[in-house]
Amino acid sequence: MSRTVPPAAGRSATEEALDRPFGRLYSRNARAVISRGLMATRSSNWLVMLSGFFEPVLFLVSMGVGLGAIVGTVEGPGGGEISYAAYIAPALLAVSAMNGAVYDSTWNVFFKMHFAKLYQGMLYTSLGPLDVALGEIFLALLRGMLYATGFTAVMGVMGLITSPWALLMVPASVLIAFGFASMGMGITSFLKTFQQMDWINFILLPMFLFSATFYPLSVYPEPIQWFIQAMPLWHGVELLRQISVGTFTAATPLHVGYYLAMTAVGMLLTTLRLRQLFLK
Repeated sequence: MSRTVPPAAGRSATEEALDRPFGRLYSRNARAVISRGLMATRSSNWLVMLSGFFEPVLFLVSMGVGLGAIVGTVEGPGGGEISYAAYIAPALLAVSAMNGAVYDSTWNVFFKMHFAKLYQGMLYTSLGPLDVALGEIFLALLRGMLYATGFTAVMGVMGLITSPWALLMVPASVLIAFGFASMGMGITSFLKTFQQMDWINFILLPMFLFSATFYPLSVYPEPIQWFIQAMPLWHGVELLRQISVGTFTAATPLHVGYYLAMTAVGMLLTTLRLRQLFLK
C-alpha cells in the first residue's frame, strides 16, 4: 500500500516542484488562484462586474425594441422570419461573453502582472504557470457564465426564447468566453504599457460592429465578408444565433471547433509565456 512521502526538511517549494510529474509547470492547485480571485471580487470588483452585465441589456432594449419597431421582422437562421430583437439578442449575448472574459483576462491580468506583481509571488510558491493560467481563465469563464445566464433570463422575460434549444446558449457562451479568455491572457502577457493595452479596444470595437451583430453578413462586399468570417466573434454570433432558434447546419461544428482551437492555442501560449517570464 503506497503512502505519501512528506517533503524533505529544508527543501524549498521550487525544489519540491521539480520532483512533480510536470515539473514546475503544474501543481494541480489552480483552486488557490481561484479562491484568491473570488475573495478579491467580493471585496472590490463586484460593481465592475455588475456594470458589465447591463451594457448588452441596454443595447438590446434600445436597438431591439426601439429600432426593432421600425425594422420589423428579418430573416433568421434557416430562412425563417424572426423579430429584429430576437435576431440581435444572441449576437449581444456573444458580445457579453466576450467582453466579460476579455476584461478579466486582459486589464485585470495586466494589473496583477505589472503592478501588483501577483504572479511573481504565486510562482515563488509551489504553484506552476499552468495553475495560474487555469485559475485566472476559470475566473474569466465564471464571469462570462454569469453574464450569459443573466442575459438569457432577460431574453426569456422579453419573450425572445422560442425554442428549448436556446438553453444551450449558456454553455455555448462559456465556450466563447473560454476562447477569448485564454487568448486574451496570452496576448496580455506580451504587453507592457497602458498604451499597448489600448490595442485591445482597437480590436474589440470593430469585431463588435462588423461581426453581423446588428445586420447580416450579406450586406458587405465579398472580400470584407471573408475577413469578418476569420474573426472569432463572428463564429460566436453565428453559433448562438443558430442555437437560439434550434436550426443547425454543417457550419455549426466549425464554429465550435474554431473556439476549441482558439482555447488550446491560448492556453499553450499563456502557460509558456508565464513560464518564460517568471521561471527563468
